[in-house]
Amino acid sequence: MEPYFNQMTAAGQQAIVAEIEALKAERPRRIKILQAARALGDLSENADYSAAKRDLRHLESRLRFLNKQLQFAEVVTPTASDQAEIGNYVLLEFLDDHEQVTYQLVGKQEADIGQQKLSFASPLGQALLKQIPGTIVQVTAPNGAYQVKLLNVSLTPL
Repeated sequence: MEPYFNQMTAAGQQAIVAEIEALKAERPRRIKILQAARALGDLSENADYSAAKRDLRHLESRLRFLNKQLQFAEVVTPTASDQAEIGNYVLLEFLDDHEQVTYQLVGKQEADIGQQKLSFASPLGQALLKQIPGTIVQVTAPNGAYQVKLLNVSLTPL
C-alpha cells in the first residue's frame, strides 16, 4: 500500500458524506422509474427499462465506492508547523515564469485544480510534502521537469 493512500481533509470527508446522502435520497425515485418501466411489458425490447436498470446500478455502484472511501479514510488535521502537509495552503512560485499560485494540499479524491486544490499524490504535491518555506523543489512530471519555490505554508487561505 502506498503511503497516505486514504488520507483526506475533513472537508473532503464531509463532501463524501453529503454525496452519499444525496444518492440515498435519489434511490427511491430511481426505483420507482425502474418499476414504471418494468410495467410497460416486454423487458427484452424495453429501452426505458434497460436505461432505468443501468441508472440504478450506477447509483448503487457509486454508493459502494463512496462508502469504501469513508471506511478506509484517514482524516488529516493539519498542524501549525512550517512543513507543508495535507490540509495546508501553500504559496508557490514557479521559477520558469515567476508566477505565484496558492494551492491547498488535499487528498486524491478531493483534487480540483480549478478550485486550487492540489492532490498530495500529484508530482507537485509529492515534491511539496514535508518541505518548509524557502525550499526549491524539483518536480518531475510526465511532460518534463520544472522547479518550484515554496514561499509560504498556512492553515488558512493565503
